[in-house]
Order: sequence, then structure tokens, then C-alpha cells
Amino acid sequence: MKRLTREKKQQLLLVALATLAALTGVWFGLVRPQRVGLERVAREILQAQRQLDEARKLLARAPQILEELDSASTVLEQREEQMAAGDYYAFVINRIRQFRLDYDVDIPQFGTIIGPAPVDLLPRFPYQQVSLTIAGSGFYHEIGRFIADFENRFPYCQIRNVELETPGGGSSDPTGERLSFRMTLVTLVRPGS
Repeated sequence: MKRLTREKKQQLLLVALATLAALTGVWFGLVRPQRVGLERVAREILQAQRQLDEARKLLARAPQILEELDSASTVLEQREEQMAAGDYYAFVINRIRQFRLDYDVDIPQFGTIIGPAPVDLLPRFPYQQVSLTIAGSGFYHEIGRFIADFENRFPYCQIRNVELETPGGGSSDPTGERLSFRMTLVTLVRPGS
């Protein structure tokens, strides 16, 4: 470099700077976008690989899922067979009379059946419901047991609007512990009945 003239040194420096600028342009204009694209493709491949692994796991569980579906379908069919069908009024009254035998609860009054109508608790529910108001008397504890056991035994039935009253005036119960009750029984209706 000592033998080069000042003009040649400047030209050499200019060529070096131009080469550096060209390399920087190539890096930022060509190499970097390609590198970013490769990183994006690598992320997409990794994501697709994860989805493929999840799909394989799901396919491996397919027999178990089918077995669970069959089991759930069987349980649903059993429950649907216990739902009200045909003459709803007779069905509900017979169900209540048969169930109350284990409880010290008298149910002499049955209202008229309302329905079938769409289920009013859940929107777009695939079943319909019927409701019936019943009235009777019993001890507080027995009424509570009756309601709890009835709803547990028949999960597709619901007891609503429970009203408890002490009997008015000359009560037939000398201890005065019996209560009069009024409640609405709502039950699902078997599809296609």
C-alpha cells in the first residue's frame, strides 16, 4: 500500500466501500428475506408436525372413543325409555304414586298436565317437557327426602315451585307437624312419543 499513489488508494478505498455496500445490499435484499422465509416455513412445519402428532394420538384413541360413545348411547337409550311417553298424565301420576310408597307423604291432588312444550331451562334442547302440579301433605323431613330422592332417582325430572304451608284451622294432625305442600313436577318427554 505504500507504493500506491494517493489517487489509487482512494480508488481502492472506494472499491472496498462499494463492495461492502453491495454485500450489505445483497444481505438485506436477498439473503435476509430468504432466511426469514425459511424460519417461517420451519415454524409452519413444526406446527404441522404437532397437529399430525395430535391427530395420530386421536386416531390411536379411536377405538376407546367409539367404546365410550357406544356406552353413552346405551345409557341415553336407557334414560329415554324411562321418560314420559304415550299418555303423559297417567305416566306421571303412576310414577309419583309408585315412588311415594316409601315415604310418609300423601299426594291426593294432581293438576292438569301442561305440554309437551319446548324445554324452558336450556335453549335449543333436543327434548320437550311436560309439567304437572301436585299437592299433598307430609312431615317436613319426609317431603325433603321425597323431593331429593325423586330428583336423584329420575335425573330427567325436576321439581319446581315448592310451596310449604301449615294446615289451616282444625288440623287433622294432632301434633301439628304435618305440612301442606304444592309443587310442580317437570319431566322430559321421550322423543317421537
